[in-house]
Amino acid sequence: MTSKKTGYLLGAVAGAGVMAAAVAGAGMRLPDAHADGQAHLIKASTAPIFAPPPGAPMSFADIFDRVSPAVVSINVTSRVDASALRHIPGFEGLPFDLQPRGGQGGGGDDEEGAPPETGRAGPKGQPKLPTQQSAGSGFFISADGYIVTNNHVVENAETIKVVLKDETELDAVVIGRDEPSDLAVIKVKGGRTNFPFVSFENSGKPRVGDWVLAVGNPFGLGGTATAGIVSAYGRDIGDNFVDYIQIDAPINRGNSGGPTFDIYGRVIGVNSSIFTPSGGSVGIGFAIPSDVADAITKKLITGGKIQRGYIGATIQNFTPDMAEAQGLGAQKGAIVSDTVPNGPSAKAGLMPGDIVVSVNGVSIKTSTELTREVAKAQPGDSIKLDVIREGKHRPIEIKSGVRPSEKDLALNDNTPGGGDKSPLAPPTPHPTVLGMALAPLDDVTRRRLNAPPEVKGVVVEGIDQNSDAGQKGLHRGDIIVQANGHPVTSAADVSAAVDAAKKANRTGVLLGIFRQGRTTFLPIKIAG
Repeated sequence: MTSKKTGYLLGAVAGAGVMAAAVAGAGMRLPDAHADGQAHLIKASTAPIFAPPPGAPMSFADIFDRVSPAVVSINVTSRVDASALRHIPGFEGLPFDLQPRGGQGGGGDDEEGAPPETGRAGPKGQPKLPTQQSAGSGFFISADGYIVTNNHVVENAETIKVVLKDETELDAVVIGRDEPSDLAVIKVKGGRTNFPFVSFENSGKPRVGDWVLAVGNPFGLGGTATAGIVSAYGRDIGDNFVDYIQIDAPINRGNSGGPTFDIYGRVIGVNSSIFTPSGGSVGIGFAIPSDVADAITKKLITGGKIQRGYIGATIQNFTPDMAEAQGLGAQKGAIVSDTVPNGPSAKAGLMPGDIVVSVNGVSIKTSTELTREVAKAQPGDSIKLDVIREGKHRPIEIKSGVRPSEKDLALNDNTPGGGDKSPLAPPTPHPTVLGMALAPLDDVTRRRLNAPPEVKGVVVEGIDQNSDAGQKGLHRGDIIVQANGHPVTSAADVSAAVDAAKKANRTGVLLGIFRQGRTTFLPIKIAG
């Protein structure tokens, strides 16, 4: 007893004021050091020991007991190259647990000592794909067996097994998938109509700092609950159609598709991605907001196809450097790099170099915001843009098309052509502007660069690597098609743009660069 008092006293003497403040309301007795060196007990407040701070729940147990029966583990068998899994640089698409089984690179025997499967035959002469087992999460949203999960959990599924809280295992099939939002709906087979289910919360949402509870199947540990707070709203992690909720409730591999609940047991998000330098949770997770998930999954259940507006334009952020080069101050928006030939934008008169600042009256600050606003339209709708061209605002009205699949868009992004990266010095002297030796785009050069006939401009035939243009990656074979919003066909046009920028006391010039079949805009600083 004496040793316990002595140890307690040492802690109290070291920080008696802090200790007293910390436990004053905890119903504890705390030692008081007197001049005689003896420890005497003084009575503290009689407040309950386990009283939480204001606003904090005593426990999440009641919430978990109520909602956890609706959360399921999803085990998927598929055949797919692991390198094709969804991945965002710096992020993990909450990668569901992946365990290759047999075949090429299968990594050992299957369960119960069975020999590895040889895999389904691929294209002639190519290796067969291995069987892969993966695990994710999901949750019932109806009594008759509809389950919400992530698209990346089930997109390549050959078989799907749903494991309930009581370890009952049921077969399921895919009802619908939406790759852009990473959402999917599956349904349990068998016709049962008494599944416990939960609901999306679309009206009131937690504030930043409010408690949330995540339930799922991390690392195959079904029925795992973790708690944290809402860390932020409107996080852009590279997906075009979702403003993510950031949470710090620990979520890991296998949590894909699981729900995040508020303290009332309502679903406020579908867990989808984590930021991780290590592969595990570091307290930064991302959930698809419930209003987005609710609208999309309802369409999938009714057999509807998710269609999004499309204007057929390649865009990029209009950065502060670009605004300075154009003399547009703090203007934000999205700049048009290219338009699809005969696409909605091209037909409406939208041009490369146009700066889109609003869509249907909604101000635009980034290229992602432009994409999301356009996507809200239905095919055939009228989309009204406010653009800046040559320093002046002008309206452009575009009839929306149908957004192609992500796969088709990716194929279009890899259009061949242009871009001679040869480091050879130019064979003949050419005028030098902004550290670049510029030559006319004649027929011989056009054939060498495989540039389409409609592309007009001047060709970079040499570059000073110490110049800003060199530092920003311009190289031989790039074609300059615009300078500060004006088309160029000669080195003199680029020089004139530089001179005009100097007279206006600007420090840079915005160049449109055609390379590899695409136009990109770069602000280039004027030396000196």
